Amino acid sequence: MLRDLKPTDNICGFDVRPGYYDIDGATPVRGGVNFTISSFYATSCTLLLFYPGSKIPYARIPFPDSFMVGNTYSMIVFGLEIDKFEYAYSLDGPYEPEKGLIFDKNMYVLDPYAKAVTGQSGWGVRQPNTCVYKARVVFNDYDWGNFKAPRIPMEELIIYELHVRGFTEDISSGVKNRGTFEGIREKIPYLKELGVNAVELMPIFEFDEMGSYRNFNGEQLYDYWGYNTVCFFAPNTSYESNHRHHREGTELKKLIRDLKSNGIEVILDVVFNHTAEGNEKGPFFCFKGLDNSIYYMLTPDGKYYNFSGCGNALNCNHPIVRDFIKRCLRYWVTEYKIDGFRFDLASILGRNEDGTPMDQPPLLKSLAFDPILGKTKLIAEAWDAAGLYQVGSFPNWKRWSEWNGRYRDDLRRFLKGDDNLAWAAANRLTGSKDLYDPTYRSHAASVNFLTCHDGFTLYDMYSYNEKHNYLNGWDNTDGANDNNSWNCGFEGETSDPYINSLRRKMIKNAFATLMCSRGPALFLAGDEFCNTQFGNNNAYCQDNITSWLDWSRKDQFPDVFAFAKYMISFRKRFRVITKDRETAQCTFPPESIHGKQPWRTDFNRDTRMVAVMYAGKAKDRPDRDEIVYFGINAHWEDAHVELPGLPQGYVWKLYVDTGREQNDVITESKNIMLYDRRICMKGRTVIAAVAEKVY
Repeated sequence: MLRDLKPTDNICGFDVRPGYYDIDGATPVRGGVNFTISSFYATSCTLLLFYPGSKIPYARIPFPDSFMVGNTYSMIVFGLEIDKFEYAYSLDGPYEPEKGLIFDKNMYVLDPYAKAVTGQSGWGVRQPNTCVYKARVVFNDYDWGNFKAPRIPMEELIIYELHVRGFTEDISSGVKNRGTFEGIREKIPYLKELGVNAVELMPIFEFDEMGSYRNFNGEQLYDYWGYNTVCFFAPNTSYESNHRHHREGTELKKLIRDLKSNGIEVILDVVFNHTAEGNEKGPFFCFKGLDNSIYYMLTPDGKYYNFSGCGNALNCNHPIVRDFIKRCLRYWVTEYKIDGFRFDLASILGRNEDGTPMDQPPLLKSLAFDPILGKTKLIAEAWDAAGLYQVGSFPNWKRWSEWNGRYRDDLRRFLKGDDNLAWAAANRLTGSKDLYDPTYRSHAASVNFLTCHDGFTLYDMYSYNEKHNYLNGWDNTDGANDNNSWNCGFEGETSDPYINSLRRKMIKNAFATLMCSRGPALFLAGDEFCNTQFGNNNAYCQDNITSWLDWSRKDQFPDVFAFAKYMISFRKRFRVITKDRETAQCTFPPESIHGKQPWRTDFNRDTRMVAVMYAGKAKDRPDRDEIVYFGINAHWEDAHVELPGLPQGYVWKLYVDTGREQNDVITESKNIMLYDRRICMKGRTVIAAVAEKVY
């Protein structure tokens, strides 16, 4: 409950008093605003007040020494109306760059706990008369009511990775509020139709798309993806359809509420490995002016370690930074009801203050056992830009899952027909137990994916052998070279009907493989209808149709869209794929690996046909078993395959066969019974069969 507080002092014409030291940031209180900020090495701090849009403060209010407790400054300023001002700080302290101390009282410092950042409104339009980041004070009073989260088990997730702007910015999206949180909300019926049960939003923390703005060949290039965070507590203003309000994150909260009300969880892609301040040549607007030597990993001579490839690296295992990150994640979970986080370049979060990898990083352990984050999904991109690759070995405490880069690489290669990959494919299909020991980690450990924002789309994976990134302005030197893609015989678009048919089939094979693999499944938005980036595998700066979803392709590739929907529903229906059931009555193991002959795994270098079978007691029919067989023939020649024998009374029914020229999805009433258990799998095809009781 707020008390009626009275001023104890008057500074520069403002009535003030000591504030609430344990409430970070700027918060409306009765009669005024509470401002709290901490710095370990600063010698003084001044609050700066600006008229909205102004670059010169109209008031400078120094914090009296008596308003400081420990290293924390806190002050209530009375008489402020939150829609009439913006704020920043000025901090003074030692300037010893060789020690990492670079205080400059003439520079404006953004509140790291700010809930809203000014400087831009609409996307790509910088507000006039401003050259610094400032903060706004906002109300945080959204009423969630009697709201219940879906609480979907991790291993059952089907994650749809999307970019907030790119998802609906193109006119073909058909939404009113294109490129915004509200635009996604308009597309919720589509997401339900598709069947995904989680969305992973690419960075939505405040970032400045104009921060690395430049021109190339007359085209404007932006920091489109948003992996250069400006403020960790504030939603990106440019993603809101209403850019000027004082109800913090209301539009985003409405989106989250409606998604979750429709059974779709929300995961945020978060970037705690570096910030937009870059190295010594980068801008100075927040942590550099607050405590540079604490927030960033510095070399012995005060330079910036660069494990992120973006100029700096956050000093994540320093106690102050560790506490900041934990408070931030707690905030998004409690105030926004976020279900999970995907941590970009998460291996940096496990580095010591000198940059060396740690066995049991304090930050990762504290997040794993934090009581507020106890039900929150924690997903690591288990590598960094400095060569630390921890897929299968990321510190986990049975809480962390990983983007499985080995799944992507091995199955991309196997599906296009590379040799000596049969066992690798079998392992990836069945949860990568060679990487994630089931004694210590569950099926949830491996987040399986073949495509994501970073790399080719699924369509481009079978349309291009090489990256085509020339429009990025780096002479095609940026982006990965090891794409493991195959153009099916022609580079780029073609009118050849055979090649186009083959590409469709390869896309379906890949999507079916993902949906029939154990572990959470993730795919890139638009893959379900063959969205293309025209061969660009690093479209981080392309704010145009290269990165936007072209929804007209849904009409161009209706068979691919229908197949994707079907495979998602297939995975949901036969949950024996995603998790172990009670032991099957027929004593089949929960999962088994097969070749052309059942139970035969004498794989060699030339083996290109691999199958897995999942078995367990049916959930709703205790008198029946649930048995699913999934086979891949990655060879260009036909394969004569025999399925495992079934208990008496069961018969195999074919549900999927991408080798059929028509109806690769076989409807319920037309399922093909394989009485002799034999099938000729055409070259480069997959099949899915289910054991069904016939009497």
